[in-house]
Amino acid sequence: MTTPYEEPERAAQNSGGEVADVPVDPGKIIAVHVAYESRAAQRGRRPAKPSYFIKPASSLAGSGAMIERPEGTELLAFEGEIALVIGRAAKNVSLENAWSHVASVTASNDFGIYDYRAADKGSNLRNKGRDGYTPVGPRLIDARGVEPTELRVRTWVNGSLAQEDGTSDEQLIFPLSQFVADLSQHVTLEPGDVILTGTPAGSSVVAPGDVVEVEVDAPNAPGAPSSGRLRTRVVEGTGRFDESLGALPAVDDKQREEAWGSREAAGLPAIAPAASADAGPAPAGPASGDAATAPGSPSALPEDLRRRLLDLPTAGLSAQLRQRGLNQVSIEGVAPSQPGTKLVGVAKTLRFVPAREDLFKKHGGGYNAQKQAFDAVGDGEVIVIEARGEPGSGTLGDILALRAKSQGAAGVVTDGGVRDSAAVRDIGLPVFSSASHPAVLGRKHVPWEADVAVACGNATVLPGDVIVGDDDGVIVIPRDLVEDVVDGAETKEIQDAWVAERVAEGHPVDGLFPPVGRWKDEYESWLASRDQPSTGSGENQRPRTRP
Repeated sequence: MTTPYEEPERAAQNSGGEVADVPVDPGKIIAVHVAYESRAAQRGRRPAKPSYFIKPASSLAGSGAMIERPEGTELLAFEGEIALVIGRAAKNVSLENAWSHVASVTASNDFGIYDYRAADKGSNLRNKGRDGYTPVGPRLIDARGVEPTELRVRTWVNGSLAQEDGTSDEQLIFPLSQFVADLSQHVTLEPGDVILTGTPAGSSVVAPGDVVEVEVDAPNAPGAPSSGRLRTRVVEGTGRFDESLGALPAVDDKQREEAWGSREAAGLPAIAPAASADAGPAPAGPASGDAATAPGSPSALPEDLRRRLLDLPTAGLSAQLRQRGLNQVSIEGVAPSQPGTKLVGVAKTLRFVPAREDLFKKHGGGYNAQKQAFDAVGDGEVIVIEARGEPGSGTLGDILALRAKSQGAAGVVTDGGVRDSAAVRDIGLPVFSSASHPAVLGRKHVPWEADVAVACGNATVLPGDVIVGDDDGVIVIPRDLVEDVVDGAETKEIQDAWVAERVAEGHPVDGLFPPVGRWKDEYESWLASRDQPSTGSGENQRPRTRP
């Protein structure tokens, strides 16, 4: 079967490679509006029952084909999805028997052009029904060899992971079998029909030149079957819409927000979410705007100040804080995943509450506060996690560590455990934690809220506090004190370096550490003779071993 919208030779030429056959020949394509908890959390609305729309068969395309963004439009969005292919007719089937009517599963991409979304008024015909807007394939996975609750869908844009979610009861609002059973109450599902089962969080806008890939697999099934990567290249198309015949494309900020996935991603100003007495915590992260752009949020550290902090040990900074009356500034019980790690950044906070089954069902699955915080972390920020000193489950793993690193985060500090600890170390993100643990988050924690005051390792951390960590531990410096503390620590480091040299020469420490009497006079004389002021950047400090 060739691509439905051009000759295969032209498609191969324009896509930069061979165009695969479409592996299905449906009489109808039925798509689900919202199915994933993560997508519902991102959109801020959760359906009570599934709802659907129809896509024409002429929208099908194979892997390697191109998709056109019409000239004069701006909001072409991808949606990586799992496609169910019906194997035998289904009419009024029960939920228990519905999966037996599915022959196979594969990858699909439910592309849409949001410029026509409002004009479609829910039909999605012009928005999602255009030629080539339903790539499917490249291979089919036998549904008999996989569990419907153990599938995974992932989407990449230009090689970077943009979407990943699964089909467990915690991740889906409705089980996959429910779509088959529900639809069979209204229409006869015939062999070959395709059901697109909705997209998880992470859908966003792509532009000409971008390449989108979607893969569906069952990593825990025998043989770990996979659909392979469904590849689509975006190209600029022609517009030429005739106003006398129908509606012209049009967008507003609401469509921009929904197409991009958040106001922040669309470049729109953040809107503070309204609080509700019984709604639980407000969504954090992209759904409500990046904390780095919210009113009153901290800005990144100046580069010169960050470099100075990198040169200073936490022991010296801690001593300066004690001199200023601050003793409760050490995050206790945490250590770097890789010895020799240095951490400097501005705190972005995340709070977990103790596990409770009903709360985890509501707040733990899908695009929860934890995932939103890791998506929203900004350049130079440190995610500080309150886990109540409970090491009995992971509070992050390799995927979230990778996401934080790709966002430019300075690191993560958690007084809980870390999963996939070897992989996290390999990623290279500075991570300080209390332990390694293989269990998932829900064993001990419910992700609750971000960008609030937290208690991590018996230390209170506010968003915007400066976090510094090394092999001795992690300390918290109030933002308004950091320059003064750095100046004092640099002065003390210079003195300690001079003292260390005298000790290395064989002098006893009595009267020398710290210098008093004649030693104090000698030090001050030496200090006055130096070209650099005593509160310099530390670049001329000589290496020394502490007594």
